[in-house]
Amino acid sequence: MSSTNFVLFDDFSRGDLLPFTYTRPVSEIRIGILTIREKWEKHLNSKLSYLTEDYLSVKFPVHKASVQFFLNGKVCPNAYLVQQINTLSINTGLRQGDELIAYYGSNLSIEQALRNSTEIKDELLIIRFPWDIFSKNDKAIREDFELLTKGRVSQELSNTNILIGSSNDLFIEEGASIEAAILNTKTGPIYIGKDAEIMEGSVVRGPLALCDHSVLKLSTKIYGATTIGPYSKVGGEINNSVIFGYSNKAHDGFLGNSVIGEWCNLGADTNNSNLKNNYAEVKIFNYLQNKMIGTGLQFCGLMLADYSKSGINTMFNTGTVVGVGANIFGGGFPATHLPSFIWGGAEKTETYQLHKMFETTEIVFSRRGKPFTQIDKDILTKVYELTAQFR
Repeated sequence: MSSTNFVLFDDFSRGDLLPFTYTRPVSEIRIGILTIREKWEKHLNSKLSYLTEDYLSVKFPVHKASVQFFLNGKVCPNAYLVQQINTLSINTGLRQGDELIAYYGSNLSIEQALRNSTEIKDELLIIRFPWDIFSKNDKAIREDFELLTKGRVSQELSNTNILIGSSNDLFIEEGASIEAAILNTKTGPIYIGKDAEIMEGSVVRGPLALCDHSVLKLSTKIYGATTIGPYSKVGGEINNSVIFGYSNKAHDGFLGNSVIGEWCNLGADTNNSNLKNNYAEVKIFNYLQNKMIGTGLQFCGLMLADYSKSGINTMFNTGTVVGVGANIFGGGFPATHLPSFIWGGAEKTETYQLHKMFETTEIVFSRRGKPFTQIDKDILTKVYELTAQFR
């Protein structure tokens, strides 16, 4: 299927996945080891493009063909689903309930495609809301671990470490460094990416995905299912959380049942609550409905979108949602919805002026050897406009 054209499309769930989808198509969400797009590319042995919002399409373009497969960007693929997609004839699709999973044709009209689609009964891993990213991460890590390691041989684990459980559930990529750590694979697989590092004294219970070039600092404590995306540095205590990449939580403090976007930084001793004092269901802010909605979860922590930061000793309450490019600091518990591009905390907030945010971001990118491009600035300018109503 490598010569076939595949397009990942965003559907109505994109709005429910805000604020993370302000800056990316749904398929660029990381869950497990890989982003959803990367999973599809591994399964299909093909590069994919995107059908997303106009303001994102310069960075995430669509490649058109006379006939192509349209794949729902919130659906994580598996071998069964790929097999079903292979059986599609022209102008037919696959659906689950009222959600289009895949369609083969020249153009995509979701309403029309649903009428010409066959129901898939098998359970699929689908990301509809932000909390799905951490709550379904256990299954996603296990599936990605199998996908990436099947038929391959891991690098050897240094004898300075203690391994509890099977070595078959530990995979270490080339260039990774692990010394004097305790790794427990009885609770799930542990994947250590290329050139990643686990420093001395760290204790890990799987499932864990430590992606390429990321670091667990001295004496870090990790409970699964946790993903540390590429080029991230973390320390302290982390439980069942997903960090997309290029973000740091380098010091002590607790992060639990949370999702952290890209280019974020949590200051020393930043903590989040993941359980209400009365043990009630956690509600979080939904941008489409402009109100708090139930998650169905007892444990739900912090949703922190791209480019946002916290100062030292910041405390986030249960079910807090922070938008894009926010800078949160000060004493006390801030509100459980902190809009994009704000500066402040519990006592007061003001608008974080875009040019000042750009100045900081230029420095952050340069430290990683990455260009902060005009395309990135244009996307953030559009997000700044789209989110003004919430500030």
